[in-house]
Amino acid sequence: MPMPATVRLVEVGPRDGLQNEAQPISVADKVRLVDDLTDAGLSYIEVGSFVSPKWVPQMAGSADVFASIRQRAGVTYAALAPNLRGFEDALAAGVKEVAVFAAASEAFSQRNINCSISESLQRFEPIMEAARSHGVRVRGYVSCVLGCPYEGKVSAEQVAPVARALHDMGCYEVSLGDTIGTGTAGDTRRLFEVVSAAVPRAQLAGHFHDTYGQALANVYASLLEGISVFDSSVAGLGGCPYAKGATGNIATEDVLYLLQGLGIETGIDLDRLIAAGQRISTVLGRANGSRVARARSAA
Repeated sequence: MPMPATVRLVEVGPRDGLQNEAQPISVADKVRLVDDLTDAGLSYIEVGSFVSPKWVPQMAGSADVFASIRQRAGVTYAALAPNLRGFEDALAAGVKEVAVFAAASEAFSQRNINCSISESLQRFEPIMEAARSHGVRVRGYVSCVLGCPYEGKVSAEQVAPVARALHDMGCYEVSLGDTIGTGTAGDTRRLFEVVSAAVPRAQLAGHFHDTYGQALANVYASLLEGISVFDSSVAGLGGCPYAKGATGNIATEDVLYLLQGLGIETGIDLDRLIAAGQRISTVLGRANGSRVARARSAA
């Protein structure tokens, strides 16, 4: 199967990246991050999450962030909306695309959102109905597709029906997430081989964490399977509050460097992207998680 000529990177740093930080992050710093990412040429940015600040305090102020960012034509500014209240808040903030998430692991679903996989999917029905009536697109996430902190290894056969359910209910794209970063290239190729029998490859995306140092290899394995959309996080920000030891998402800078080396187009400026990652890393008082950014800054 030929590799895709173009790839779309879904930048999840402002949401998935920041939600696990311990320190408060100002609305102004979040806005600057999103604007920096827009200037770098990202075509899809997950800006925030409309959830209760009680559960995810770092996502407080998402409506203010949406009101303040410079939105560029042709760029998607999305938000996570896990329930109908969240969707309504996102709609009020002018959000045109939302994401919902389910798990491939029953144990993770219970510990994460206190319900079964089946119950979580049922909760999305009113969101999908409301989204259709308001012309809002919905993207779906499936977490723990290659491993679960409670169940261990997760089979591709467990993932396929969840991905199909999200697709069937109206998610235009389904992102498969290796939440704890235990997957290998072989696992990844088989995952897309199996799940693509339920959801077309053109509507699948990869979301890899780098806990075991395998994320970039898994992106490459996905490219070999014809996958052309990947979630990534500037400066490698992020983790998972429900998966102990899970490190950040794969760094957008590192994925971009790989893609450039393969001659695959993204429309993203690497130097501007590195600058964006360095700025937010300084704000957070932490080392940049991107190897490419660290190498460039040391050169």
